[in-house]
Amino acid sequence: MFLKKSSRVSAKKALIIGLDCCDPVLTFEKFYDQLPTIKFLAEQGVFGVMQSTIPPITIPAWTAMASSKDPGTIGVYGFRNRADYSYDKLIFATNLAVKVPRIWDILGQSGKKSFVFGVPQTYPPSKINGWMISSFLTPSIDSNFTYPPELRNEVLELTNNEYIIDVKGYRTEKKDWLLSEIYRMAEQRFELTRHFIKKYDWDLFWMVDMGVDRIHHGFWQYMDPKHHRYQPGNKFETAILDYYKYIDNQIASLLEFIDLETTAIWIVSDHGAKCMVGGVCFNDWLIRKGYLTLKNMPSEPTRFADVEIDWSKTLAWGEGGYYGRCFINLKGREPDGQLPESEYERFCNKLIDELESMKDHQGKPMGTKVYRPKDIYKTVNGTPPDLIVLFGGLDWRSVGTVGNPDIYTFENDTGPDDANHNIDGMFIAAGAGIGNQHSRKKISIYDFAPSLLTQLGYPVPNDMIGKSIINS
Repeated sequence: MFLKKSSRVSAKKALIIGLDCCDPVLTFEKFYDQLPTIKFLAEQGVFGVMQSTIPPITIPAWTAMASSKDPGTIGVYGFRNRADYSYDKLIFATNLAVKVPRIWDILGQSGKKSFVFGVPQTYPPSKINGWMISSFLTPSIDSNFTYPPELRNEVLELTNNEYIIDVKGYRTEKKDWLLSEIYRMAEQRFELTRHFIKKYDWDLFWMVDMGVDRIHHGFWQYMDPKHHRYQPGNKFETAILDYYKYIDNQIASLLEFIDLETTAIWIVSDHGAKCMVGGVCFNDWLIRKGYLTLKNMPSEPTRFADVEIDWSKTLAWGEGGYYGRCFINLKGREPDGQLPESEYERFCNKLIDELESMKDHQGKPMGTKVYRPKDIYKTVNGTPPDLIVLFGGLDWRSVGTVGNPDIYTFENDTGPDDANHNIDGMFIAAGAGIGNQHSRKKISIYDFAPSLLTQLGYPVPNDMIGKSIINS
């Protein structure tokens, strides 16, 4: 292997390779012996499961990783959040919503330069001591997606004005097209990364590839015998394995420009992936329980935003997604609140008991987990859901539509999707400041930032939630 052995001396630089949704079971067990670069780094560093945020969602998980702050402290609970306690104001959680310092902000205060490339929740790009290319929520290449602004011209020139922000429409039955687009995006992302690594004088370089997430959602059924649509010997049976091998090779190409004697290396994911059994029609369940009332029940599955709700007879409603968000129609808080504040705790406890005792379509205990933000976060900012619901421990997603024939569905309401998020993500920490440990650990996503600061020889701020896994 061309890489040098690492030392326990503090690192002078750090290279962070983010693989959105990269799964620890696939990485360190199922595919491990076919991923030589990952295996090499793991065997000379520390590696294992990095437990994600609750909920394990791309936004806010990457921000939580970079700041060592939980979603409640950040005040962001998913891609879309309630702007206030009205019924219909949902807003996307952009970079403007982030008020906590992230690792590049902290290093920048000491004069260190960072190159941040595609890390989720960085659009619109913020002023940093260094360079930033914003993430997959960038609306188009016509927008101002870089800092400094002139970096945009370099990106477009290098890509012939065809910079790929994300694979748009990845929930599709056009699997050959999807596979081609995922590879095209990854090839471009790593080629640009190699260029920027060589050209710019950085102290921290953090890039994120979204392809692992997209290939999981698009091709899990073809790999996993546990999926209800799996067919042995299908055309795409090795699609996910082949992509992991491709990414492993791309990581090796980056390391050719890195000296592990002086550079900390991390490979990280914001969460993992798992087979999606199906979807729970959350609002239909609430209707059947008598907690949600519509003025007219639709005859076919209909978006929640397109139905008329009788708020005068409604106590709770839900939002769909990889996890469920339950909102209480509370008197004095919501415009037409019905539940008295004195009944709030009792009603929440009742909902938790009923949700956690749910049976699946076969009459078996589903294993749903329900959390109250105040119980799991250090503080609660923004407009949080009243309850966070992980249906079947994330084996099932939350379906927000109403008018479904059953509370269980095996067709995704937002397009073909085979996988849900798993709370267990992955990490590898290697290079300078680690030494040849080859130790396997389970850490928290909040441990990343304090560990990296320790690896770089910086003190850990007292308000960080996590702890360094590295002896300073």
